[in-house]
Amino acid sequence: MRTRPRRLVVATVALLATVAGLPATAAERHDQPEQRNRPSHGGLSATIRYTEYGIPHIVAQDYESLGFGTGWAQAADQVCVLADGFVTVRGERSRFFGPKAPADSALSSATSNLSSDLYFGGVRQTRTVEKLLAEPAPRGPSRQVKDLMRGFAVGYNTWLRQNRINDPACQGASWVRPVTSLDVAARFYALAVLGGQGGAVDEITSAQPPTTTTTTTARAKGLGTSPDADALVRTVRERTADADMGSNAVAFNGATTANGRGLLLGNPHYPWHGGRRFWQAQQTIPGELNVAGAALLGSPTISIGFNSHVAWSHTVSTGVPFNLHQLTLDPADPTVYLVDGKRERMRKRTVTVAVKGGAPVTRTQWWTRYGPVAAATEAGAGLPLTWTATTAYAYNDPNAANMRFADTSLGFGKARGVADVQRSLSRSQGLPWVNTIAADSSGHSLYTQSQILPRITDDLVSRCSTGLGRTTYPAAGLAVLDGSRGDCALGSDRDAVQPGTFGPARMPTLKDAAYVENSNDSAWLANADRPLTGYERIFGTVGTQRSLRTRGAIEDVAAMAERGGLTVRDLEHQQFTNRVPAAGLAVADAAKACAALPGGTATGSDGKAVDVSEACSVLATWDRTMDTSSRGALLFDRFWRKLTTKVPAAQRWKVPFSAADPVRTPNTLNTDAAGFATALADAVTELRAAGIALDSHLGEHQVVVRNGQRIPVHGGTEGMGVWNKIEPVWDQTRGGYTEVTTGSSHIQAVGWDGGRCPVARTLLTYSQSSNPNSRHYSDQTRLFSGEKWVTSRFCEKDIVSSPALKTVHVREP
Repeated sequence: MRTRPRRLVVATVALLATVAGLPATAAERHDQPEQRNRPSHGGLSATIRYTEYGIPHIVAQDYESLGFGTGWAQAADQVCVLADGFVTVRGERSRFFGPKAPADSALSSATSNLSSDLYFGGVRQTRTVEKLLAEPAPRGPSRQVKDLMRGFAVGYNTWLRQNRINDPACQGASWVRPVTSLDVAARFYALAVLGGQGGAVDEITSAQPPTTTTTTTARAKGLGTSPDADALVRTVRERTADADMGSNAVAFNGATTANGRGLLLGNPHYPWHGGRRFWQAQQTIPGELNVAGAALLGSPTISIGFNSHVAWSHTVSTGVPFNLHQLTLDPADPTVYLVDGKRERMRKRTVTVAVKGGAPVTRTQWWTRYGPVAAATEAGAGLPLTWTATTAYAYNDPNAANMRFADTSLGFGKARGVADVQRSLSRSQGLPWVNTIAADSSGHSLYTQSQILPRITDDLVSRCSTGLGRTTYPAAGLAVLDGSRGDCALGSDRDAVQPGTFGPARMPTLKDAAYVENSNDSAWLANADRPLTGYERIFGTVGTQRSLRTRGAIEDVAAMAERGGLTVRDLEHQQFTNRVPAAGLAVADAAKACAALPGGTATGSDGKAVDVSEACSVLATWDRTMDTSSRGALLFDRFWRKLTTKVPAAQRWKVPFSAADPVRTPNTLNTDAAGFATALADAVTELRAAGIALDSHLGEHQVVVRNGQRIPVHGGTEGMGVWNKIEPVWDQTRGGYTEVTTGSSHIQAVGWDGGRCPVARTLLTYSQSSNPNSRHYSDQTRLFSGEKWVTSRFCEKDIVSSPALKTVHVREP
């Protein structure tokens, strides 16, 4: 192999290094595990120092070695979850787990392994990721990011060779295998398209040209020959509101803080299980990079975090990162479409998938100049689109050409202020579906919706929208453009790195406001006193009703900013205040209406009278929080879920929404609504049937079970608007909520005091490892239960003084 000089770090606990020139390979084969032929003393190496709760501080001399240490350390904590994801992006789930089993929901929306494999197998077969890696920066990834990915693969493989797996999830499994840097890059690709193609995998892999049989079947299932616009709007809204993808973040500028420096509280709401978990680390290349925070599993870069100068977090945005092109088909051939009257044949992508215990399955996908054809599945689920003899719909996802996500994050890690954060966003333009909120040590704050979106302007929609699009675009931000017209092409902004996307100048951005906050609503009220307007509809709405979580968050952070003198301790308090905005608006009226029910009874859904009199006093005396010690929180939670199901939003409040008062409207619960008393009766019946006292402590019945022990969990659901969001799983037979699917994940409260060390508190709610045999399987979950924090050990003096310090020198064999 061709070799080149490399510097090798020999790190000590004091972070001193001596450097020697050593050879390393410059080339690799993407289809083989990362292996290198090096002199006996050569190879990649890193020093990993573990502090409390298993948090690694990884030191290396260059980017490839940093990736090596990161891959090794991630494998040590999460080898089974990582291996499962690599099976996904290789398109091999059917081979190992069977074609009909549920797919890996962390990396796509596919409902079966076969559907997942057909999609990712197609990506692999067409060398999509390799082509993006070959693009010169900034269109493609930088050399530094490529080095990180190569090193990550080698580190992961080295851990596999050096260690025996004791996680029962994959112990002895044949599907745990060495990986290549292509596998690492393919996982990045899967994350980038999650909001686009990854959310329509079933529709892409099942779309087939119409036949007489399929047309009859579609009509029988109510799909018809023209899509149902309202159904399409509902589907897009549901996917946008995916409970697995959420977050809160707030940045305060120096005018609001005790020392004139910025503050940031990041509270992403992500899955507690599987491949979309965060993993904590600090990454250091002396003199080049020093950043701490959390990486999405499989990523060699810090996704959200902080350094000595700046802190940032992300929230899932309201931008719709895809659009549809309605194709006019040749009447003689439904696989030919017309553009400006000229025939253009669809491209066939035939993919064969190996299947466990059966013959390989071969299916064809159909691709156009705009992207793949998408149609409703045989079960009639997903996007309600029909491929007829005259019309089909192509799915345009610009993130399918985006391999720049890691460069944006790496730029954040090197930033010396929010201006550098903006420069990184402008330079790489790699964030696929998130907003960015940041603060720095100089007292600046930033909110920006700088993400990759198809360049859909309101003007383009007015000229080129189809009849379907005239409904879906204003209602849900989904443009459906006339694919038969060349003048309806998306075009490009001059400052856009990628054709067909918006450039940085078009992104909704707010700088140096007293506070900037986002809770997954649009950019409009990032600061209620400085509303953002003038952006295209595809970014989100203006002047529309906000979620209860947004409203509660703005009330809280605006009051904090007005009070001033803020410190990191105030951020800690905000995270765990557990206030329930829905209760502030509704519980007093609910308790009053409950007390007025004749005979203290209400009729349940089953038609039976229920004595609800005890519930009235429990609601009246509840402290309106979702603390583990709160009495009445569980009753309100179950009541509110049932009320919002039974009473339509338009009938729920007596005072309607007003754009002139968006934070305080709508309000005043409509207790006269027909479903109010029924919801109350059903909630009381449900709790009593489960043997749960109406005034029981929340922490007795909202728990997670780890190694047989119940850990109380505070926080509340999206529907109640709780900042500290928790989406638990109700199991009446086991006494309430016994697991959490998603919610507060890697929390960070960051500020600065004028020294070189940031003042940071962090918490990984579900802990660092998913291995039940790990010491770090539930240690931070117990901290979370007790509303306690981890004091970050960022600076050298803090790392070496850790009573839990453990140093591991890892080297490529």
